[in-house]
Amino acid sequence: MIHSYATEALEQLHNRHAHEREFLQAAEEVLETLGPALEKHPEYREHAILDRVLEPERIITFRVPWVDDGGNVRVNRGYRVQFSSVLGPYKGGLRFHPSVNQSILKFLGFEQIFKNALTGRPIGGGKGGADFDPKGKSDREVMAFCHSFMNELFRYIGADTDVPAGDIGVGAREVGYLFGQYKRLANEFTGVFTGKDPKWGGSLIRPEATGYGCVYFCREMAKSRGESLEGKRCIVSGSGNVAQYTCEKLIQLGAKPVALSDSGGFVHDPDGIDVEKLAWVMELKNERRGRISEYADEFKSATYTASDRSLSHNPIWSIEADAAFPSATQNELNGEDATNLLKNGVKYVSEGANMPSTVEAVTKFREAKIGYGPAKAANAGGVGTSALEMTQNGMRDRWDAERVESELLKIMVQIHEDCAGAADTYGMPGDLAAGANLAGFAKVADAMIEQGVV
Repeated sequence: MIHSYATEALEQLHNRHAHEREFLQAAEEVLETLGPALEKHPEYREHAILDRVLEPERIITFRVPWVDDGGNVRVNRGYRVQFSSVLGPYKGGLRFHPSVNQSILKFLGFEQIFKNALTGRPIGGGKGGADFDPKGKSDREVMAFCHSFMNELFRYIGADTDVPAGDIGVGAREVGYLFGQYKRLANEFTGVFTGKDPKWGGSLIRPEATGYGCVYFCREMAKSRGESLEGKRCIVSGSGNVAQYTCEKLIQLGAKPVALSDSGGFVHDPDGIDVEKLAWVMELKNERRGRISEYADEFKSATYTASDRSLSHNPIWSIEADAAFPSATQNELNGEDATNLLKNGVKYVSEGANMPSTVEAVTKFREAKIGYGPAKAANAGGVGTSALEMTQNGMRDRWDAERVESELLKIMVQIHEDCAGAADTYGMPGDLAAGANLAGFAKVADAMIEQGVV
């Protein structure tokens, strides 16, 4: 049963932000699991913790004018949602995509608060971006946009204030342009961005970290049930950065990835995606910017299924498998998809994307008592390694790849332990979705009380 205080907070949220459906979904998913903590700690209500944590500390919205290669003036809208700094400077990526709006960034920023808390690192939660699409733009156009975007954002960020990173549409090229303009405007070279090129302050293993961490979290779920990932058939959605490195780590651990996708459809390779096939996919997606359909042309063991938006389910989740790694985008996996996964034998779901499962899907996973790793825990390896990059920048040091990955593994193991421990403490053993919310929320709530009404 959802706690009365959580119910009141959600009702107030719906009255204020009825149009912000992504943010409402994220808030509901967290609040409905907090009952045991709110019951045990009445001081959370006395200090209005829910009312305060649901309201961003600051939202910055600004105009981004730029000139395209044809000499035309273009205008986009930029955002930075600085949600919570109670545990440290705001930390979260920038997303450049036509779908970007305040609701999506608030959902991402809200999730980031608890994800960052789970890493155990001193970082708060934030998110930002713009409704700009870098696809099809020249390097000069992307640079023009990034410089204009930073002309406004630089006033509100800093190594000890707010440290952005990349996200969808913001890769190495965009981070370079954004950081270069920040350095020019602020006249300082500091660790104000993560995801930088290792040649000028970036951390090794950062590109791999989200995918690697997601697999490490799944391995911990399997270990807690006396199993391993070796030989497990795995569905991986997406074919971008997270999906690629999820596949890479699965292969290294002896698992068998059998599917990848993009917006056009998905490929199913029952023989498995091995090292050579994955290298081909990386070249296809990262160098040639091709479509995943080409995989089936190259490898005859695979079949390709085009996307069909008239369907109420996504056929990729109907493949027989042991584990699933949704790594594409939010709400890509619905209740019907969850039913199909469970029917076809999936025992583990580890989320590489942000909120890829709908509320109905999450409910089905929890009720089935499978190993379910929610995004705020399972994909925290990315921001955890960003925190390691911040540490290296602060020390003017650079760690080798072995050390970074060793620290990443420690972070993911600790996150699993904290989630499982919180679930046990509050009488929900094995429910890592509730455990992640309870563990992250407790750290944030206690810090808010200790720091007073600010």
